[in-house]
Amino acid sequence: MTDSDKNTRFGVIGTGRITRRLVADLQSTDGVEVTAIASRTSERARWYADQYGIAAAVEGYQSLLQRDDVDAVYISLPPSMHAEWSIASAEHGLHVLCEKPLAMSAKQASSIDLACQSHGVRWLDATGWLHHPRTTALRDWIRDGRLGQVGHVSAAVSFYQPFQSGDHRLDKALGGGCVLDLGWYVCGLVRFASQKLPLEVAADVVIREGVPQRLTAMLWLADGVTATVSCGYDTATRKWFEVAGTTASLICDDFTRPWAERPTRCWIHDASGKVEGHTFEGSQERAMISRLVSGQPLAEWQQAAIDTHLILDAIGDSITEGGRRVAVRQIVEERPVD
Repeated sequence: MTDSDKNTRFGVIGTGRITRRLVADLQSTDGVEVTAIASRTSERARWYADQYGIAAAVEGYQSLLQRDDVDAVYISLPPSMHAEWSIASAEHGLHVLCEKPLAMSAKQASSIDLACQSHGVRWLDATGWLHHPRTTALRDWIRDGRLGQVGHVSAAVSFYQPFQSGDHRLDKALGGGCVLDLGWYVCGLVRFASQKLPLEVAADVVIREGVPQRLTAMLWLADGVTATVSCGYDTATRKWFEVAGTTASLICDDFTRPWAERPTRCWIHDASGKVEGHTFEGSQERAMISRLVSGQPLAEWQQAAIDTHLILDAIGDSITEGGRRVAVRQIVEERPVD
């Protein structure tokens, strides 16, 4: 992304709660440095810059895009602002690492992709688990027939009331609610395990404080494959999946982020009751950042992000229509303009 003897210089847009963790990962990735952070006010930007050890505190997101010491941006804003600032970054020739969900809809996600292509810059959504070395093994086991013929996928992600004062996840206009936030993980897992889009979905939600607090959905895929997903803010922490095949099941209990102070792990259960455990090492976030800055192809992950939005769009349609079973549109262009 830059000359081989220079670091890729990141500017950070936004100062949300997740920012601290990702900034630390950026700062600890070889070939990367964080040169600036922007907030809406200079005071807030300065406070966070001092907290994170970043030299430049910038007032206003547009000002950060115009700096000559920034090659790429990490966007940590509410989902409703992702498309606007991802596209603006691309127009300034900056590579984009955007927090999940990538956007508010597949149409917006596709717009980000097109803007980055048009301006010759690279982009990834910051879905770290897709880049962990464990995920490569999971993909290979599913694809090489280790599980037999996959018939059903289950996934669940939840965190009990993970909110702070003013949390955007409690504001529907900002993209709040569990559907975009946690549904991103469970629908992304189904897309990952099946390597294709569902044909139809049916979904229901529990609404509290004006936003979805719990999502339950059924998904139907080709060849009789089915999936069930659950996510929400009203149950204890869960981040597990099962991919069930004709000869074995693949199970993971921490796929979104490995448990702290425990090995990164998963299990294969066969029909006889034998359990085969596997552990892995590595930082998924640093692997993700390295993939973005290294110049290697990104199309696989970019298409997965757009497809995940197509699934979430269909889930939203089903919710609007009272849980009716609805088709998943297979290409973005078929969707009406927002």
